Amino acid sequence: MLYWLSGLSEGGDLFNLFRYITFRAGAAFFTALIFGFIFGRPLINYLRRTQKKGQPIRDDGPEGHFVKAGTPTMGGILILSALFFSTLLWARLDNGYVWIVLLVTAGYAAIGFADDYAKVSKHSSKGVSGRKRMAMGLALAFLASAWAMWLHPADLSGQVALPVFKDVLVNLWYFFIPFGMLVIVGSANAVNLTDGLDGLAIMPVMIAAGTLGVIAYTVGRVDFTDYLGVHHVPGTGEILIFVSALIGGGLGFLWYNAPPAAVFMGDTGSLALGGALGAIAVVTKHEIVLAIVGGLFVVEALSVIIQVAYFKRTGRRVFLMAPIHHHFEKKGWAEPQIVIRFWIISLILALIGLATLKLR
Repeated sequence: MLYWLSGLSEGGDLFNLFRYITFRAGAAFFTALIFGFIFGRPLINYLRRTQKKGQPIRDDGPEGHFVKAGTPTMGGILILSALFFSTLLWARLDNGYVWIVLLVTAGYAAIGFADDYAKVSKHSSKGVSGRKRMAMGLALAFLASAWAMWLHPADLSGQVALPVFKDVLVNLWYFFIPFGMLVIVGSANAVNLTDGLDGLAIMPVMIAAGTLGVIAYTVGRVDFTDYLGVHHVPGTGEILIFVSALIGGGLGFLWYNAPPAAVFMGDTGSLALGGALGAIAVVTKHEIVLAIVGGLFVVEALSVIIQVAYFKRTGRRVFLMAPIHHHFEKKGWAEPQIVIRFWIISLILALIGLATLKLR
């Protein structure tokens, strides 16, 4: 919104700064961070008063989780409030890609909120049915993928770019829409499955988002894409502002979510942030890179799929408990140990993802 102040510039003055994405991205980060610090404690106190018993703890979960009973959930509201406030304040609101990502984030946040509310109000680990959540998520992903396909340049519309093999484009035609839906829905649910330990999901989300933000800024600049030999997608640079706001809001939330957590993210946050990662990947034409950058989320989701499929077939389990972070809990790893090691893995994967921009 504040981008309009650049119109007051005559060149070389303060207002000229508002033209630069990097300046507005930095401002978005600090705006969201300060927002989180200011409103974090009041929100947690409000959630604690209204939820009373907090998030229900699964009876079949790791024994160490029972001490977390009474911890409020829906903390994703803090991240998303900071994210939306900061993005709307600093991003160019005439950019369609920004609105696609905001739409997906808000839509999945609404689905997650409904699920969290059902769990808290009924004091049950069962919320909105999986079928309803999936149907609503698919509808949102369809709209976002179709919109992105319409906004993409003609030579990229319906195409899937491959990392490393930069001259290769796979033309999916209108099948790009179900492909984009798979990316967005898969990302949302993978992050949701990862959110099982204090601080486990939010840091890998910020790392993955930061990587995708760099990619978005890079592919939005024709001089960078010419040098790196990657496909130019005009307008995606503004996504960096959204990502910067996400990181600022995420850090503000992590202040309260660090072990022992004062608040849980809940489905409100995990579904929304996962959907946002998928949407960014779709609009920047880096869907395959998301599988690398978000490899931790992929492994978490695969561990559940493998566990369920193998158990149905044989009646036995591959892992002591799924998702896989619970497997390590059952093996005796301390919760902070799992969290920090998973953070390290996320950072390594992010660096590999960034390296694909240069590899040829």
